[in-house]
Amino acid sequence: MTAGYPPNAGQALLKHAVLVGAGRMGSAMARGWIADLGAAGLAKLSVVEPHPGDDVSQAAATKLIDLNPAPQVADIVVLAVKPQGFAGAADTLKAWVGPDTLVVSIMAGVTIDRIIGALGSKKVARAMPNTPGAIGMGATGFALSEACGEAEAAATAGLLEPLGFVAGPLKEAQMDAVTAVSGSGPAYVFLLVESLAAAGKSAGLDEATANALARETIIGAGALLGEFAESPAELRKQVTSPGGTTAAALDVLMTGGGMPDLMRKAVDAAVRRGAELAREAEKK
Repeated sequence: MTAGYPPNAGQALLKHAVLVGAGRMGSAMARGWIADLGAAGLAKLSVVEPHPGDDVSQAAATKLIDLNPAPQVADIVVLAVKPQGFAGAADTLKAWVGPDTLVVSIMAGVTIDRIIGALGSKKVARAMPNTPGAIGMGATGFALSEACGEAEAAATAGLLEPLGFVAGPLKEAQMDAVTAVSGSGPAYVFLLVESLAAAGKSAGLDEATANALARETIIGAGALLGEFAESPAELRKQVTSPGGTTAAALDVLMTGGGMPDLMRKAVDAAVRRGAELAREAEKK
């Protein structure tokens, strides 16, 4: 699902797309495109990856994609490489990029201006996916350079849709907040499962039962969020009887210094670190 753009709205722009890097996120994107190149508006897909996974290798064997072809200027280049490797790879990447190439980056901490300066194209989208995108249930926000218009916005959204929900275009200044909320967010949920299981064990459950109950509770609660239109606050109220056990627990979690305050502090810390990483990357 995309916030603001209908599916495949950018098809007219999409011709030849090059994916540079096929790790977890890159492979997830490639799987979505390979399933139906035409629906994604792709006449041709090339993947540049020295150690491709099975999905990419099988697609190359059946000629659905070109794997590690000779460089040529593409309509779209998707950068799914590690941010610390960008500076060293920039000269090689230039062979794929022309003045009208749309460059879509999922590299954390690498700014739009730096990408423009390194590769030459002024049409750049910066996106931040998260790990659930590997199963098509992710959340991705993206920002665009000033040279991008509606066509580039729709094309970027269409490229990111195989990962799940897409929000954008946002302001680039918001990307550190996107990283802190959705990019890092799965780790917060996993920690919640760990903590809930540990608390269950402390309350008398054996470890296997505590782990299973905590895990399935979070999976089920997430499914409810996806199934019903009610807000998280409303769903919380529906399972909180006045004077009951849930209310007693929430009195602890929601008091001063509890979960809302801790989450704000955690997100603020992630935002600050994201800004620091961007500054550090600019110096390299």
